[in-house]
Amino acid sequence: MAAHSLGRAVDDRAVSPALVGPAARPGIAGYGIDQLAHACTIMTAGRDLGLTERDQTIAVMTAMGESSLRNLTYGDWETSGVTNPDGSRTTSIGLFQQQDGWGSREQRLDPYTAATIFYRAMTVRVPERAGMEPTMVAHRTQVNADPNHYARYWPRAVRVVAALNAQPVEGDSLDGIPRCEA
Repeated sequence: MAAHSLGRAVDDRAVSPALVGPAARPGIAGYGIDQLAHACTIMTAGRDLGLTERDQTIAVMTAMGESSLRNLTYGDWETSGVTNPDGSRTTSIGLFQQQDGWGSREQRLDPYTAATIFYRAMTVRVPERAGMEPTMVAHRTQVNADPNHYARYWPRAVRVVAALNAQPVEGDSLDGIPRCEA
């Protein structure tokens, strides 16, 4: 799978942080190489399902809003005591902070599988998404308490997807950024 080989390629070329300052580390929109590898995995799952670049960008935006593109083994309950509407503990984990009902722990912690689960839910729950605001598509898929929660991540998701497609927006550099192969 391209995303997994992407991670290995990045590790092989990594420069020791002791040799360069934080400003010299490759990244786009505040996201580092590991986070960009997760974004690539999300994009690859979307491509494999035949979904549009916009749909892929919505998924990347959603993972930014849920986990900062980190594959977290914990969620809101552990960090801030957030509960479900019925008062039960949340069981959110992974890039999309998916609860038990989304799949097994292993599925939710596998970035490609978690992205596929997200896309399948999005296509079922929001079939008319082409004309909708991206944050509303994410909200209707994830059922976040705040329907506008994801809006602030859209510009960064656009930049990340563009860079990983080797078409960076003006001002972004591809130096040290691997391409997410189609």
